[in-house]
Amino acid sequence: MKDYYQILGVEKGASEDDIKRAFRTLAHKYHPDKKGGDEAKFKEVSEAYAVLSDKKRRAEYDTYGRTFSGAGQASGFGGFDFSNADFSGANFQEFDLGDIFGEFFVGMSGRGRTRRGRDISIDIELTFKEAIFGAERRVLISKVGECDICKGSGAKKGTAMRTCESCNGKGAVRETRNSFFGTFTSMRTCPRCKGRGEIPETPCEACAGEGVLRRQEEIVIAVPAGVSDGEMIRMPGRGEAAPGAVAGDLYVKLHVKDDAHFSREGSDLVTTLPIKLTDALLGGEYRIDTLDGEMTITVPAGVEHGEFIRVRGKGVPNGRGSRGDLLVRVHIEFPKKLSKEAKKLIEQLRIAGL
Repeated sequence: MKDYYQILGVEKGASEDDIKRAFRTLAHKYHPDKKGGDEAKFKEVSEAYAVLSDKKRRAEYDTYGRTFSGAGQASGFGGFDFSNADFSGANFQEFDLGDIFGEFFVGMSGRGRTRRGRDISIDIELTFKEAIFGAERRVLISKVGECDICKGSGAKKGTAMRTCESCNGKGAVRETRNSFFGTFTSMRTCPRCKGRGEIPETPCEACAGEGVLRRQEEIVIAVPAGVSDGEMIRMPGRGEAAPGAVAGDLYVKLHVKDDAHFSREGSDLVTTLPIKLTDALLGGEYRIDTLDGEMTITVPAGVEHGEFIRVRGKGVPNGRGSRGDLLVRVHIEFPKKLSKEAKKLIEQLRIAGL
């Protein structure tokens, strides 16, 4: 995972001005049109700025380690907003930074890279037991999907597609821009055919020729055994569709409810067992709850308060066909009131040196 803060050389809590200033310096340093420039570095720096300069995308990045807003661009700067870059002090004519860098790395072939639909994210809640043993969830989400009528072509059934006149079938159009870095030519995704290189002779009525439309879709999520709170499940191709592109991915963030009896330490489960003082001294048997049901354990004589009794194989599945253990924490309960007879017996124990 890329560390955008490290790329720009700023702290995670950096202000918008700090981020803007760092980007301005690095963009001047690495721009490929300048002598000694570095296109790969320039692309990386610009990508980092595009995320960290946008409050919503920065929040997503800080939370999930990636962004979902405008994440339909697989690489390059498509969808990034450079309008706030504020390259003050440079001598250049007015221009739109978003236009200049918007499709800079589409590639000279226009359709040389794989275009993707937008990634989306959802959150689901699991019980403690579901997180341990796995579960299946069916959720209804609203997303942009392929049109069922035209199967994504955008054409009315029975009609043909024709070459896009705007890009001559290349899927991209060439543009020349003047910037403070100089004049350069870039390739931009064709706005008419959206990178497909062809358009329908007669548009599909259901999707107005777009090939996609927003709809409700039921998603079945198979949650594997042994997941943790905050874990992410990636479902490739279950994100949003885009004209002439592969579908994005769906990311599912898991939230595990606390349990009244158990806590988790890695692949082990922890529970507490209250026992009598006499059983701590002499030993005894107790019925305990496990996630598999009740079972009997033996408390050894002389057990100490806070000591753990390990029950093998009653913990969390580790994905290798085995499970962790259940750790039973002993809690010795001391009587708050003693009868006269009990006091006499305990006094005798004290006299005996116990």
